[in-house]
Amino acid sequence: MDGYGTEEGLLGFLRLVGVLKHLKRTGWVQAGVREPESVAAHMYRMALMALVLRPQDGRALRMALVHDLAECIVGDITPNCGVAKDEKRRMEEAAMRRIGELLRPHSAEAASEVMQLFEEYERGNSATARFVKGLDKLDMVLQAVEYQTQQPELELDEFFAALHAIDDPSLQRLGVAAVASRLRPSAS
Repeated sequence: MDGYGTEEGLLGFLRLVGVLKHLKRTGWVQAGVREPESVAAHMYRMALMALVLRPQDGRALRMALVHDLAECIVGDITPNCGVAKDEKRRMEEAAMRRIGELLRPHSAEAASEVMQLFEEYERGNSATARFVKGLDKLDMVLQAVEYQTQQPELELDEFFAALHAIDDPSLQRLGVAAVASRLRPSAS
């Protein structure tokens, strides 16, 4: 395919995923964080962690980039939103089908890979998916440390609890070090 005639779908895809740059992460909003990060910022740091921690594993990097892609349509649904897990899954799968429809005319291969990566992440039954799920939790812990440092009045224990759900020992060590760093008095 020469690429002509597919611009409309590709631009639609790019505009749609651009929503993630402005979509604030719901958990931080609910916790009362001032200026909470966007979903895109979360995905970006996860992708950088995948790149740095597993430089030879391009699949982990790509999975980190697409794991929350459905949120550009359904929003950032947390357990506190009152949406049943099955309903959330159904909504996200429908959103990913829509994303695939936009991308497919430009690149069926890219649309297929985005869907496969998303599904693999959601199933969580591959080593790569488990690693990326660990990155997701680690990023939450790192972000909680940053927010609590900047806004000490916040109660973020539920976010720090994600540390115990990290299966990968190296990721858990990073999380423990991050949490410990918030407890040390600053040198300034």
